[in-house]
Amino acid sequence: MRDRYIALRRRYQPATTRLAIVAESPPASGRYFYDETGPTTEPLFAAARKQLGLRPVNKAEGLRALQQAGWVLVDATYEPVNALKSSDRDAVLLRDYPLLREDLKALAPERIVLIKKNVCALLEPKLEADGLHVLNAGRAIYFPSNGRQGTFHHQFAEIAFAN
Repeated sequence: MRDRYIALRRRYQPATTRLAIVAESPPASGRYFYDETGPTTEPLFAAARKQLGLRPVNKAEGLRALQQAGWVLVDATYEPVNALKSSDRDAVLLRDYPLLREDLKALAPERIVLIKKNVCALLEPKLEADGLHVLNAGRAIYFPSNGRQGTFHHQFAEIAFAN
């Protein structure tokens, strides 16, 4: 499963990664950020394109624009965990941390932003200890759904564009 998700991402991976956005995992629904057949209204995709002021006609166009901006989305794990209880989610993130670390080192991002409270709390100290530049500085960014879209945009802009 991980290989399938990464193959989809590679189609839109920038040559130079200016910003790596680390989210929790692909959703259990089967929708995926880098699936170009999905709608442009998927929460995280819609939020990322809004941060760059993009209004793509379709998802493929939006993914190309994100690629040109040097942005890439990386999941902390490629096992969908959103249907699991919190402690089980966290255990999977910690289990797969070595894969995330290697993925990020290969991408060599200039900057990293972490999304979702548990991702920030669990992974920021590990990434920093491994020499990767995380912009969050202890601040969480909520996932842009369930009424938290406005909060996401404020938090993300404050962290990603202030540094």
